[in-house]
Amino acid sequence: MYVDKKRKRWPALALAVAVILTAVCVWRMVLPASGRDMDEESVRAVKAAVERCALQCYVVEGAFPPSLAYLVENYGLQVNEKEFYVSYDIFASNVPPAVKVISRETER
Repeated sequence: MYVDKKRKRWPALALAVAVILTAVCVWRMVLPASGRDMDEESVRAVKAAVERCALQCYVVEGAFPPSLAYLVENYGLQVNEKEFYVSYDIFASNVPPAVKVISRETER
């Protein structure tokens, strides 16, 4: 007499659960790292924009701008102040300013 044996499905089910758990763990580790990279890139982009704008002012007017507000008013610089702190320290009109940009996300 022929008897059909039922296959044991638990090894395949256990393997599927293990694969899914591994994928979720890897995804949870990679996602925050990519967000930090984007924050760092944004900070570098804002700093480069401020420095470029200050250099443009120096080329046109012969002096570096006295403040960040001057760049915003006269050169169309736009900085999202909800996301970034921008420190613009000028020593002299013929010396490039010290620009420091900090993401507000890092303070939370």
